[in-house]
Amino acid sequence: MAQIHHFEYGALTPTVSYILSVLGSLLGLTSAVRLRSAKTGGERFWWLTLAAVAIGATGIWSMHFVAMMGFDVDGTPIRYDIGLTVASAVIALVSVGAGLSIALLGRTASTVRILIGGVLAGLGVAAMHYTGMAAMELRGQIHYAGREVIASIAIAVVAATVALWLTLVVTKPIAIFASALVMGIAVNGMHFTGMLAMSVVPENQFGSVEGATAAGLLVPVGAAVVFAIIGMGYALVSAPTEEDRAAAEYLKARIDHRQGQGPAPAQVPFGGQPAPQQQQQPQGRAGRTTLGDGSWTYRDRGRQ
Repeated sequence: MAQIHHFEYGALTPTVSYILSVLGSLLGLTSAVRLRSAKTGGERFWWLTLAAVAIGATGIWSMHFVAMMGFDVDGTPIRYDIGLTVASAVIALVSVGAGLSIALLGRTASTVRILIGGVLAGLGVAAMHYTGMAAMELRGQIHYAGREVIASIAIAVVAATVALWLTLVVTKPIAIFASALVMGIAVNGMHFTGMLAMSVVPENQFGSVEGATAAGLLVPVGAAVVFAIIGMGYALVSAPTEEDRAAAEYLKARIDHRQGQGPAPAQVPFGGQPAPQQQQQPQGRAGRTTLGDGSWTYRDRGRQ
C-alpha cells in the first residue's frame, strides 16, 4: 500500500480551503436573503444563480480543488484529467442550484422541500467529490473503504440539508456569518472523510502518467475563483435592498407632494410603524423646504 499524504504543505491547504468554503457560504447565504425578498422572476433567477455559484462553485468545488493541492502519494506523480475535473465543477454547481431552487422557490411544505433539496444537493456534492477523485491519474490502483464512503455521503447530505434550511431562516449579518463558519466545517469534514476512504496500491508497470498537474490548473482556477468572488461581491453591494427601495419611494413621494402632485407620504420612524400625519409640513430656514438644503436622509424621516 502506497503512503498517502493529505497535508503535503502543512496547514496551508486546509486553511485556505476552509476560508474558501466559508467565503462561498457567506456569499451564498447573503444571496439567498436577497432571493427571498425578490419581487420578480428575473430577480429570483439572478439571486438563485449567484447563490448556486457561491456555494456550489466557490464554497464546495474550489475548496475541494485547493485541498487536493496538498494531496500526494509516495512513488508516483499525480495528474488530472481536465474533462473529469470540469465535470466535477459542473456537478457541484448544478446539484446545489437544483437543491436551492427546490427549497427556496416553492410556497408550500417547506420542510419537505428542504429535505428533498438537501438529499439532491448532498448526493450531488458527493458525486462531485468522487468525480474529482476519478479525475486523478497516477501509477497505481485507487480503492475506497465502504464505511468511510458511506460516512462522507451522509455528511454531504446532512450538510446540504442544514445549508438549505439556513438559506430560509438566517437574515441578520451575525447569523449569516456564524452559519457560514458552520457550513465551512461541514464541507471540509465531508471532503476529508472521503479522502480517508482512499487507498492506493502501487503498480510500477504503469507507463507515463498523462494529464494536467495541480500546479498547472492553479492559475486558471485561481483566476476564475478570484473574479467570481469579486463579481459576486460587487453584485451584492450594488444591488438595491428593500430599505433602498423604500427610501427612494419615500423621497419621491415627498418631492411629488411638495410639487402638488400627490398626497403627503406617511411619517414612518426608521424601522417602526407609520405615525399620524402632521397637519403642517415644516419649512426649512429662509423659506426652503426640509429637502432644500440637500442634508435630508432617509433615516431623518423618523425625526420629522
